[in-house]
Amino acid sequence: MINRVYIEDFLSFKSVELELNKGLIVFTGPSGAGKSILMDALLSLFAYKEFRASMGEVLIENAHIEDEAFMLDNDDDIIIKATKKDKVRYFLNNQTVSKKNLFEFSKRFVKFLHVKDTSDFESAKLVSFLDHYLQLNDKEFSVFKEEFNVTFTEYKQALVRLKKIEEDEAKIEDLKEFTKFEIEKIASVDPKVEEYEELSALKRNLSSKDKIQEAITKASDIFSNAAHVSYALELLEIDSSFFDEAINEVNNQFEKFNDSLGELEELDIEYVLDRIEKLSSLQKKFGSIQEALDYKVQKEKELEEYENISFEKSQLQKRYTLLHEQITQLAQTLTSKREVAAKSIELKINDYLKYLYLSNATIHFQKKELDESGADVISFELNGVNLDTISSGEFNRLRLALLTTISEFEMGEKGILFLDEIDANLSGKESKAIATVLTKLSQSYQIFAISHQPQLTSTAHQHFFVDKHNGESHVKALNHEERINEIARMISGENITKEAKEFASNLLNEA
Repeated sequence: MINRVYIEDFLSFKSVELELNKGLIVFTGPSGAGKSILMDALLSLFAYKEFRASMGEVLIENAHIEDEAFMLDNDDDIIIKATKKDKVRYFLNNQTVSKKNLFEFSKRFVKFLHVKDTSDFESAKLVSFLDHYLQLNDKEFSVFKEEFNVTFTEYKQALVRLKKIEEDEAKIEDLKEFTKFEIEKIASVDPKVEEYEELSALKRNLSSKDKIQEAITKASDIFSNAAHVSYALELLEIDSSFFDEAINEVNNQFEKFNDSLGELEELDIEYVLDRIEKLSSLQKKFGSIQEALDYKVQKEKELEEYENISFEKSQLQKRYTLLHEQITQLAQTLTSKREVAAKSIELKINDYLKYLYLSNATIHFQKKELDESGADVISFELNGVNLDTISSGEFNRLRLALLTTISEFEMGEKGILFLDEIDANLSGKESKAIATVLTKLSQSYQIFAISHQPQLTSTAHQHFFVDKHNGESHVKALNHEERINEIARMISGENITKEAKEFASNLLNEA
């Protein structure tokens, strides 16, 4: 629930500071005083409306929200702050947050009901509510629903694989020919890892063979003078072993090259160059010889799958047929369970509608293509009429009956509810009916409403009066006597009569 609100410079309001209670909170006051502006200011702190104040802050207690991104634990308070200078900035527990992310976060515990919002009657939400109701009232439903979910996942996977096989089958010959071509392109070269490097070294030796031979011939004179160098070192009393080892190593390298000359003479230079070119082409295409070999193995597996596709398709069709039968049966059972639950929900909603001077709300089931939620499309009708064609007043009352039913079955605190002109243009008895249902709903929600009628106003757990003087709006919490006067004003106008005060007092006493 919202515990405290502070707002600075929001249109006609210089500053607003409210300490709030649980239950139903009502704002009243003369037309044009700023009631709607104040409601918009509250909603703007949750990103439902445009933020126009210079600064605003709201403290929420007992939201029971865990959110790792915002480092929120279940028992943490939430502070939302917004500031406006050159641009609007939002903060959630001192962390900067975008308006979009704040809106998504707020939707978890704040509802704003207005005529254009039909989301509570969306099929997906109604399906979710019926399933939750069944979980609470049918001990075996959770196990059944898990079986449905697992079976549907297997069914979907089999369907996707079967479609892929059928797509491949339509072009199987082309795929086989292409795969064989890719395999043969690599197999015809038959590359070996490091072969390219070895052949490149041979090529370098071949290209420089004559130069190396000439250089070795000229350098070989060093061997005839090696004994003189060793003798000179001995005379200098220097150990000549380092020189002897060096001469021997040079001689070994020269001999190694001379031994390879025979091999180089026998090499087919055209073959070497052609082989290098083919290996180079593979490297350019695949990145390396190893990657080319890996690609060949992959294509060989694919070719094997293509060759076995008829057998796999046959096995998969059998599996798919079995899963289709299972999931169809499970979906039918799921629909039957939901239809039974819907009858209980209908009874409870119509029970509330009696207070609201409406009746005959019905929940309808239609079939759709099977998906992870089942095969049900769920919709409401009121007296046999689609919700698109009923009046806004009827729609609001039906929605209140639905919300109250949901809150009764699910129990516990559900968060914060903002109502848009909930009792505007209603008769006294209709307003009293709205008040009755909102009193019940306020056991689960902290409710904010602007009221135009004394019946709803008298049931408020907290009553704020909004007024305007010299262009500046003000809001104050009313005590009991002040509430009597305000409700009397709503009854008789600015000239409050004795009878109006008595009626207002009686309304408060009844509440």
